[in-house]
Amino acid sequence: MKSLTQRQQFMGLAGWLMLAYIAAAIGAVASVNAAEFYQQLQQPSWAPPAGAFGPVWTTLYTLMGIAAWLVWREKPTQNVRPALTLFVVQLALNALWSWLYFVWQLGAIAFAGTVVLWILILATLIAFWRIKPLAGALLVPYLAWVTLATALTWSTWHLNPQVLG
Repeated sequence: MKSLTQRQQFMGLAGWLMLAYIAAAIGAVASVNAAEFYQQLQQPSWAPPAGAFGPVWTTLYTLMGIAAWLVWREKPTQNVRPALTLFVVQLALNALWSWLYFVWQLGAIAFAGTVVLWILILATLIAFWRIKPLAGALLVPYLAWVTLATALTWSTWHLNPQVLG
């Protein structure tokens, strides 16, 4: 761990959480009418209810911020910066997805985005795990949820080509 004061530790945690919540806010702006839009789509029988997404994503963004903070606190090594860069890149793609799907209604591109996001999350999880195993473990629920989101994006895109074509 870096020799950081308690104040620096707190500010670092606040900063990483803020970055995660900014990504969440960018996605939330695009998702203002998401529940209504989602209800209008033909969905697979296994689709989660619209009300599940907010609480799940809030939890996942919190875990992401904590994971990044745990890596940030470690001694600077050649692995920390690339790992945190991967984290920021996947976070940006995460924020973009809501715009692709809900605002621009680009089913194919949104699906491709979830596939790339899944790969970036896995790469980030592995990079974090190598630096601080707990940080990698905190990203496992995120990877699981994006696995579901990828399947759901594919399914809703194919069930609703007139809307998400």
